[in-house]
Amino acid sequence: MSAPLRLGTRRSALATTQSGHVADALRSLGHEVELVPVVTEGDVSRAPLVTLGGTGVFAAALREALVRGEIDLAVHSLKDLPTAPHPDLIVAAIPGREDPRDAVVTADGRALAELGPGARVGTGSPRRAAQLRALGWGLEPQDVRGNVDTRLRLVTDGAVDAVVLAHAGLRRLGLGDRVSEVLDPIQMLPAPGQGALAVECRTDRTDLREILAPLDDSDTRVCVEAERGVLALLEAGCSAPVGALAEIVEGEAAEGDGALELSLRAAVVAPDGSAELRRSAVGDPDDPHGLARRLADLLIEDGAGDLMTTPTSLEDPQ
Repeated sequence: MSAPLRLGTRRSALATTQSGHVADALRSLGHEVELVPVVTEGDVSRAPLVTLGGTGVFAAALREALVRGEIDLAVHSLKDLPTAPHPDLIVAAIPGREDPRDAVVTADGRALAELGPGARVGTGSPRRAAQLRALGWGLEPQDVRGNVDTRLRLVTDGAVDAVVLAHAGLRRLGLGDRVSEVLDPIQMLPAPGQGALAVECRTDRTDLREILAPLDDSDTRVCVEAERGVLALLEAGCSAPVGALAEIVEGEAAEGDGALELSLRAAVVAPDGSAELRRSAVGDPDDPHGLARRLADLLIEDGAGDLMTTPTSLEDPQ
């Protein structure tokens, strides 16, 4: 009898829930799986995230454990992974995506637009903070840390008037009833890869790559590759005030009724919300990287570089 697959996960409730979904999927295919908790520096430190080493702080310990062979596979929130490939690791599966949008939680069910000028909105994400300011409603983003329960408690206790979190995380935790409003991407574009999971293993583990292959969702992979491609080409990293969202849609071309297209939109926002650059493009679902290149070139040509400055914290891992 073969040994169980050792699946590494962060200790937070959201991370273990997400890892549990992957473990259950593997068990349904006949594999034994055990969860192995791994503590990351981002989990235990209360320092501002930007001081902890930048992009990938929530994934680094899991990746190190993979390379050392202490675990067989790891589950990450895809938006937490650096866009640059790891020399020894591969994202072997990207399961079907949850809702990629951001969600608002308030104590009394009000939407963001109803909170009024001066309302304190908690978020650990420079992308969300910048887009909140860009709405022009006088909202005051507050930098917050902690897991989902901690952030929700800030609303309950009145420390903030609202928090903005990934809708996917709230749904996975069974907290969808706490959501006051799901933000339309026209108001706030999500982080590239938000709502998607990445199952990573060592490149040389061809046996594991074969085991994980059935978990991969091709449509989700195409979309997130386009989104993360824009981020990589902007050389922004997951901590920058950049949002992106790709969707596979029915094409409007005269030829080939029912043909599918890949629709990609992205936004680069000044951290203080004073300027926002939004662009979109449509391309072939078989070439997400080419579409990302076209859109990134358009953003750069229109001045995206001037809007991006060093952020104050990492993209919110919750």
